[in-house]
Amino acid sequence: MSLVERAAKRLEELAKAGSQRSVDPAGSPPGKAAPSLIERATGNIQTPDGWRAGSRDALRPPGGIDTVRTTGDDGADLAARAHHPPKLDDAMARASVRQRRPPDPLQGTPRQPQRLELDLRTLASAGYLDPEDPESLIVNEFRKIKRPLIQACQGKLAAPVAHANRIMVTSSVPGEGKTFVSLNLALSVAMERDSTVLLIDADTTRRGLSRLLGIGSNSGLLDLLGGNRVGVGDVLLRTNVERLTLLPAGQPRRHATELLASEAMELIVEELASRYADRILIFDAPPLLGAPEPAVLATHMGQIIVIVEADKTTQKVVTNALAAVQSCPVVTTILNKTSGAESSYYYYYYYAA
Repeated sequence: MSLVERAAKRLEELAKAGSQRSVDPAGSPPGKAAPSLIERATGNIQTPDGWRAGSRDALRPPGGIDTVRTTGDDGADLAARAHHPPKLDDAMARASVRQRRPPDPLQGTPRQPQRLELDLRTLASAGYLDPEDPESLIVNEFRKIKRPLIQACQGKLAAPVAHANRIMVTSSVPGEGKTFVSLNLALSVAMERDSTVLLIDADTTRRGLSRLLGIGSNSGLLDLLGGNRVGVGDVLLRTNVERLTLLPAGQPRRHATELLASEAMELIVEELASRYADRILIFDAPPLLGAPEPAVLATHMGQIIVIVEADKTTQKVVTNALAAVQSCPVVTTILNKTSGAESSYYYYYYYAA
């Protein structure tokens, strides 16, 4: 007898044996023969509890799919809910308890960035560099000035400089040309292909940069510090110079020094400096010996530029000014307003405090 014939005969014997029992293992009523294995496989019978064998419902016990729990590969219990679509109330309940990220106080309500059209022709006639004239004498001078600053920002110096992309431009006393250098330096850095620049008017008393560019009435740095419910995006001004953005001084406030020394200032500087990897911050700060603010600002900086007026500012004044920023690891001094046929407009040297 072949293997197939033996299997068929065994199935027949099992069927006859099942008909002699009062109740079969599958739960058939008394007197009714239990279905054979072949019949169970074909799924052409109706089971006593009303669900069809061999159909997809056969995978579902009478209690419903929600009573079945399966275990994943990691041992965690997973609820099988394929036949139990989520309800709206359940979704709303889950949403109400879901943790949400707290709002960022520095962001405020997102708005379209404002834009400022710089009159480059008028600025050039006043002695400022013109990005459209890359071979002018003043452009070449500022190339010399910016190169070591940018190399520090990119970590290319022998000794790494912490927070190198935070650069403060100041002077010993008023009138030495710090705002002139701040704007020219920002325009020069904006000509780079691998850097963007944010020029900040941090001289919150004189606000020379804001007045020069006609943005003296705009909201700015002091409004961020004063809790006016404005975000960084509300006060930044994009310009027609690619890669150059401005932050005005903002509305005048009492206790400006305390605001600049506050924790809010530290958070804002950190936010501005870290938002984009290629961003360089340039702060046009008050003179060191004329106000307390620059000494406070210096604690947030990685590099400081001190402008010295040629043939006017004494060595003693410069020494006292440098003492006020000794907390900064890198200080650059620039000699401004030089004269003579063989002299350049600017002379600088690198000084590590």
